[in-house]
Amino acid sequence: MTFIIVLFLTGVFLSAFFSGSETGFYRVSRIRLVLDGMEGNFMAKFLLILTNHPALFVATTLIGNNLANYLTSLAVVLFTQQLYSNSSTAELLLPQLLLPVLFSPILFIYGELLPKSLFFQMPNRLLRFGSPLFLLCTVLFAPFAGLLWLFGQFLQWLLGESPTHVRLVLARKELEDVLEEGSEVGILNSSQSRLAQGLFSAANRTVESLATPISKAQAVLLGSSKEDAIRLAKHEKKSVLAVVDQQQSLLGYVRVCDLRLNQETKISQYLELPELSGKQSIVSAITQLRSNNQAMASVLSQDQDHEAIVTFEQLILPVLSGAD
Repeated sequence: MTFIIVLFLTGVFLSAFFSGSETGFYRVSRIRLVLDGMEGNFMAKFLLILTNHPALFVATTLIGNNLANYLTSLAVVLFTQQLYSNSSTAELLLPQLLLPVLFSPILFIYGELLPKSLFFQMPNRLLRFGSPLFLLCTVLFAPFAGLLWLFGQFLQWLLGESPTHVRLVLARKELEDVLEEGSEVGILNSSQSRLAQGLFSAANRTVESLATPISKAQAVLLGSSKEDAIRLAKHEKKSVLAVVDQQQSLLGYVRVCDLRLNQETKISQYLELPELSGKQSIVSAITQLRSNNQAMASVLSQDQDHEAIVTFEQLILPVLSGAD
């Protein structure tokens, strides 16, 4: 009976450890691990390796949880057989069905709910405390984890997916946590924090989602009256206007402020348009235009035609909307 109790408690402990570690892994501050690793902490370096190779962590956790479930199930079966040792196989059927149901609340509370809650509240401390055991399990499960890794590589080759997306999600979450902590301690004010959230919300959008087709853009004809262009810009509340030729082909753009300062009465000069890819991210496009001091760009489609234009104001608006 003592062996069965130890087997059951071991299974519950392993279930709690791996379930909690899984939650703590996605809550841990990578920056703190980097700083601790730079100070020479070996376990912090080990945890940092796991954050850089999430497939290894996931494989170890899956194997550990399966082992925990097997041990608890085996303990329940052995307990049933010992409790009803003098019963027939038919009489054992009902207890074998009922006992797992009776033990389920214990496993759920102490093997899943409680450890996940604790690791959620204290991810750094508990992961550091349990890292020696996780290191041991990583070494012991390495042959099986290697098979899972090979299977994952096969699926990646088959589906064409990359683990880069997982790393980007983790990095983004990490940066969001840093900004949230900075706001809580007063390093960032509320408007700065909202601006950062605006950047995060706009990071997944592409330039083509904001671009304006040339046929619908506010454009002026090369050689047309400067006063007409200024009136058009004032009516449409635009600071820049696209410039086209007689065939309505896009040539460049003009700034309204330059038109007001220019002594010429007709539009005879224009600024060249930089090129942006339609699949380019908004944040990347903002950086490119800002670094080159450009206020408008042409947006290239897949066949490299000038199908649309986008202004710096259009690009920056989704970011600023997060700071309102």
